Amino acid sequence: MNDACTPRASNTVIVPSRRDFLFQSAGATAGLMAFGALHSARAADSQPLKVACIMTAFHHRSHAHVILENFLHPYLFNGQVTQPGMQVASFFVDQYHPEDMTRHTSKQYGIPIYKTIGEAVTLGGDKLAVDAVMIIGEHGDYPVNAKGQMEYPRKKFFDEVVAVFKKSGRGAPVFNDKHLSYRWDWAKEMVDTSRSLDFPLMAGSSVPLAQRRPPMEFPSGAKIDEAVSIQGGGVESYDFHCLEVLQSQVEARKGGETGVAKVQFLDTPALWKAAADGFWSPDLAAAAMAAEVGPDDPMTKYLASGGKDTGDSNSEAGAPPTHAIAVHYKDGLRGLALKVGNSATRWNFATRLPGDPKPLATAYYVGPWQNRNLFKALSHSIQTFFREKKAPYPIERTLLTTGALDAAMDSRVAGGKLTDTPQLLFSYAPVDFRRMREMGDSWKIITEEMPEHEGIKPVGV
Repeated sequence: MNDACTPRASNTVIVPSRRDFLFQSAGATAGLMAFGALHSARAADSQPLKVACIMTAFHHRSHAHVILENFLHPYLFNGQVTQPGMQVASFFVDQYHPEDMTRHTSKQYGIPIYKTIGEAVTLGGDKLAVDAVMIIGEHGDYPVNAKGQMEYPRKKFFDEVVAVFKKSGRGAPVFNDKHLSYRWDWAKEMVDTSRSLDFPLMAGSSVPLAQRRPPMEFPSGAKIDEAVSIQGGGVESYDFHCLEVLQSQVEARKGGETGVAKVQFLDTPALWKAAADGFWSPDLAAAAMAAEVGPDDPMTKYLASGGKDTGDSNSEAGAPPTHAIAVHYKDGLRGLALKVGNSATRWNFATRLPGDPKPLATAYYVGPWQNRNLFKALSHSIQTFFREKKAPYPIERTLLTTGALDAAMDSRVAGGKLTDTPQLLFSYAPVDFRRMREMGDSWKIITEEMPEHEGIKPVGV
């Protein structure tokens, strides 16, 4: 996640003529008109919303790339050609990667690059001039603190946007990619600011929007005592997604969300001790793993056996769980965000309903080309948010996971100490977000066999 970037380059503002912009836009979409007659396309607003895009870095496979490509062209969502209905009106980029895409995309689509966030949000004027703001604060060369957190400047970006809102006397919807901040107090301040100034705020992970295989719906209002989510990536950055998978499921349990009382970072020995002490059930974790790789996979067997050596020589199977985050909920629910093996596309979940010995389990399939196409559903959610001015799922979910992640990193530094989290003892009501999820029809059109393209262009439409 810590990509090497060059220092910020020239602050020249590139503003192509309206004629050039219209010509480029028409050329990019002409081929899609005929397709729309054959396939049902979701209607876009007659007047596209102007969006300012504030980025840390923009290069191939960065979050900026895989989100923006679905704002600049029609895309597939649940197998349907979907018009974004957005006009990306401005760019601000904090760092230029050696393989930067900002300048080329600016010229290709007629999007001006501004030298400050304030100018990007005002379009060079003195008042707010866009309908929405998208903060993509992921990737780039930023400091890593003692807790292992990449210090992305999401809060700084947010504050500069809010300064324009205050000066203009009005706000606009703001999307913040991933967790709100690496600091709990800043995350809380961001949410409080959005409420006090009365502008909508959305944040969070793309993973809860992925297709579930096998299909699984958490029964709303179900009583559960334990839940496990699984990821296959690194500390902190992937732990966030794992916590969001966990939270996006369990928030719908009986009584709704009432908060988190304690958090603990568990290394491998502490993880298996917690299992022996009854905090988490290896068979439940094995069910979550089996949803992805099957019951006979060595990693599934490793979990089911309680951490015993399977004797398998497979490099990934030989990599046992290296850490987990234990989440002690106020209502007694025991949650575990567990790292298993090494796979950047591993996201699994399992729980057990009362009276049913068989676990409820699923794996999240992100689509072809690693995680790239996962962002189609997230882009659709962001666009819906910008149009409706209401987040499709609660900002409190990401506030809770942001705080739990920060507390877990505190616990890690303290040698795995069980950490009280009184700041996370807040309630919120879940929202049914199924309409934002990819159910799998898009992967009948975009397949694993299709070659991945490098740039920004329509795929599968």
